[in-house]
Amino acid sequence: MYSDKLLKDVLKQMKTVAVVGVSANPLRPSYFVAQYLSRKGIRVVPVNPGLYGQNLFGEMVYASLSDIPFAVDMVDVFRRSEAVPAIVDEALLRWTDLQTIWLQISVKHADAAIVAQERGVTMIQNRCPKIEYQRLFGELRMGGFATGVISSKL
Repeated sequence: MYSDKLLKDVLKQMKTVAVVGVSANPLRPSYFVAQYLSRKGIRVVPVNPGLYGQNLFGEMVYASLSDIPFAVDMVDVFRRSEAVPAIVDEALLRWTDLQTIWLQISVKHADAAIVAQERGVTMIQNRCPKIEYQRLFGELRMGGFATGVISSKL
C-alpha cells in the first residue's frame, strides 16, 4: 500500500515527532520506538496526559497535542483505532503545516485518513516507523539481535 520511496521520504524528513500515547515503561512498544527515534537524532515530543510534566527522552511530556508550543513534522499514534479521528482533528487544527500522521501497527481509520489526506497530510496506517527505518536504511540483519529475533544457534 505504501511505496518504499514514500516511507523513506517521510522518515528522512521527520525532525520533530509528537508520540501520542507514549509510555514511561521501557518494556512497552511506544517507549522503545520513541527511544529509538530519539537515538536517531529525531526530537521526540511525548504526549500522554497521565505523564504530563514528567521528562522522557530529554523532553517534557505534554498532556495533548494542543499543549505543544512548537511545530512538529509528524504525529506518531500509539492509541486504539477509535481514538484516531479526535487525534487527527486535533493535530490538523494545531498545525496547518503538519507533514505526516503515522498510525502504529494494528491502528487504522479510513475516514480519518481521508480527512488528513484532504488537508495534504500524509497518513500512514498499520506500520511502525522504527521497523520501517531499520528495513529501509539497512539496519535489519537476518538471524541477529537487530531484528528482535534471537537465533537458537549458538
